[in-house]
Amino acid sequence: MAKMKVVQVPKPGADFEIVEREIPNPGAGHVRIRVQACGICHSDVITKDGLFPGIQYPRVPGHEVAGVIDEVGSGVTGWKKGQRVGVGWHGGQDGTCIACRRGDFANCLNLKISGISYDGGYQEYMIAPVEAIAAIPESLDAAEAAPLMCAGITTFNALRHSGALPSDLVAVQGVGGLGHLGIQFASKFGYKVAAIGRGPENAALAKKLGASVYIDSKATNAAQELQKLGGATVILATAPDSKSMSELVGGLGLNGTLMVVGAGQGPIEASPIQLLFGRRSVKGWSSGIPTDSEDTLRFAELTGVRPMIEKYPLEKAAEAYARMMSGKAQFRVVLTM
Repeated sequence: MAKMKVVQVPKPGADFEIVEREIPNPGAGHVRIRVQACGICHSDVITKDGLFPGIQYPRVPGHEVAGVIDEVGSGVTGWKKGQRVGVGWHGGQDGTCIACRRGDFANCLNLKISGISYDGGYQEYMIAPVEAIAAIPESLDAAEAAPLMCAGITTFNALRHSGALPSDLVAVQGVGGLGHLGIQFASKFGYKVAAIGRGPENAALAKKLGASVYIDSKATNAAQELQKLGGATVILATAPDSKSMSELVGGLGLNGTLMVVGAGQGPIEASPIQLLFGRRSVKGWSSGIPTDSEDTLRFAELTGVRPMIEKYPLEKAAEAYARMMSGKAQFRVVLTM
């Protein structure tokens, strides 16, 4: 039997280990993907540290997968060997819960998550259910497509459902893994983009990515700066820091929305007065389903939006993960096979 390299977490909190496994065959309704690249996302900490109940170990993390179908299981239609595909956070739905019956697969009550519910992309081959896979355009590089499967779809999808219209003021909090993509998408959507970062060091980059204004939240009161610009229609909150999100609520314009995509610890605070007067709101948004991924990828292909990445070979997964956790990566870390 042919073997493959796998990076697994043997038990919650344990170090990564590299093992050899037999290359698995896809069951009914599944495909086998030869992985070309897998992004490392901060959410991989869920698998690494066992933050969700019921994760079965050993488990292979990874939900930013780009590769090629190399085998299809029985009953699979519409997908073929040799086709470029990706897998994101949405790893499949049950099809029977109340959300699925309403067609709201993103909110499936028994949502499967790749790299958490089943083995993800930190390996040379992975098995995925057909309802989890998205087609990748031919012109996109695998290592650049991978982060678009999570960081990309999250910012793209949140912005396009935010209610902001072209020429509206949209602020992006954080110039990091999510934020640097959010700024690009917001700019390409035709918004007036204000990027909010801590310290002056990201100002030039934010402008290069498409921001017309850079607000240093260390040096100024970011909410007041946004109000001077007329108030933000949408603030896309990407940095996982609930306190800094709370501080921005005062920067929302009339009918403005704080769109939360960064998963920080602790509560977000907004006073009833802030929300009542001006009908402001706080809304959460998680990534989306594979067709949303396809829209993200097509839009990126069309407009030139790309993640900034640092590549590591699969064997250096532990080092790559540590690099991501350090917060110093510019900006997405990607494992390549």
